[in-house]
Amino acid sequence: MTPEHDITSHYARDDLLERLRASLVEDGIDPDHPTIEALAHYDHFHGRGLEATTEIADRLEVAPADHLLDIGSGLGGPARFFARRFGCRVTGIDLTEAFCEVARRLTRTLALDDRVDFVHGNALDMPFAAARYDGAYSMNVSMNIKDKDRLYREVARVLKPGAWLVFSELLRGAGAEPDYPTPWARSAETSFLSTLEDTHRALQAAGFELTETRVTREENLAFGARSRAAVERGEKPPHRAVQLVHPEIARVAAANTARGVADGRLIPVELFARKPR
Repeated sequence: MTPEHDITSHYARDDLLERLRASLVEDGIDPDHPTIEALAHYDHFHGRGLEATTEIADRLEVAPADHLLDIGSGLGGPARFFARRFGCRVTGIDLTEAFCEVARRLTRTLALDDRVDFVHGNALDMPFAAARYDGAYSMNVSMNIKDKDRLYREVARVLKPGAWLVFSELLRGAGAEPDYPTPWARSAETSFLSTLEDTHRALQAAGFELTETRVTREENLAFGARSRAAVERGEKPPHRAVQLVHPEIARVAAANTARGVADGRLIPVELFARKPR
């Protein structure tokens, strides 16, 4: 089996849409007419979910005429969020075909398919012309990509001169490997964590100018505490994407990630960069 197959098999579920519809019904939402806010509990499949997406959007300047690239677009929550907030176009690319299919379905349901589209493909070899996009972002994706030098070069290729780039990721901290499973990998064999220093080096080698690095450890710990408190009160946590995609390992995967962040083996960061003009 190829590494790509191992990664997609970790995420792909034949019953994903049915599980999402059932979860919405349980929330008291009509699954045929959900709002973007109702879906946000499930379709932002990255650390802190919608909270992190919103914080990143708050730090960006995006014009309605811009065309953005979502690298590892998952179920499409961030792409739809950016399109509605800024009125821009967004193209998502994801290695998992089942994610793309559900993302397209949800986008049509929300009548955003005139501005948001999804391509099934590999971020290391994207089927896009050079200098096509005004900005790009990726949220909790590169942990599954071993060849990060190639990834960053390919992202640089499809961005216009002067375009911005944001990576929101978990990096390798001090000490031993994190405990598995995690939301992105069942074992270390499909987890490719980079250090902060190596990430900076690789981005600069690809030609990017680093503009800001935010370590979001405290934000992640606070979000986890609020989520646990909600569950203890008998409520659903605000971020339910892991439970949706990985119901059989969600609890232990979330606990392993939280423990890794707390003890410094995992470092959550937001990296902001720009391709020179």
